[in-house]
Amino acid sequence: MTARSLSDVEYNYKLINDRIAEAALKSGRKREDITLLAATKTVEPEIINYAISLGLDHIGENKVQELLSKYDSYDLNNCSLQFIGHLQTNKVRQIVDKVDLIQSVDSVKLANEISKQSLKRSKTTEVLVEVNIGREENKSGVMPEELENLLCQISNFEGIKVKGLMAIPPICDNKQKISQFFNNMHNIFIDISQKKLDNISMTTLSMGMSADYYEAILEGATMVRVGSALFGKRNYT
Repeated sequence: MTARSLSDVEYNYKLINDRIAEAALKSGRKREDITLLAATKTVEPEIINYAISLGLDHIGENKVQELLSKYDSYDLNNCSLQFIGHLQTNKVRQIVDKVDLIQSVDSVKLANEISKQSLKRSKTTEVLVEVNIGREENKSGVMPEELENLLCQISNFEGIKVKGLMAIPPICDNKQKISQFFNNMHNIFIDISQKKLDNISMTTLSMGMSADYYEAILEGATMVRVGSALFGKRNYT
């Protein structure tokens, strides 16, 4: 960690917040209506904690092992830790007592395991249901037409509370096309909200990452997951 890397994070954090505020205003909302979650995959705890000291109050990890290895180093006094990656059922027990929200529920089996492990710890775990809005075979997430049925089944589980939806649209350089994916996702979010399903709360629509969070907010996102735009290009080697 260098002084330059910290100053870069500070600069990026202010720039991202300014862009979020601008997009929120354009979409008829306020800056405080949008949650900035920092995707912290491969980022050192010292840098994460520096961002938290600047005001960042939501972070998300993609991998269970990385979350566990960094957990004791996070400064979580004023920050929510969430899990945003694909979660295997056999790893639920390792994180269910450590995170405030799991963003990637896409099956009854996974929801049931979260419920079971949460009840063992006398807690209710908040989750988002992941929707495969681009219908990509290599991506997780429930297909849009299967969403309502999945939600109805999950609503019967104790120890789990659905707070909204999450999506990762296909990689796309065309801003108009990516905006259409976000718009479709927002329409699904509104449709589910209007059905007023028992024990299902639609308060969070998590979509948009470093390359497209501005467009996601314009189309109705309430939470954006930003990594490289905040922390710089990742080193995955």
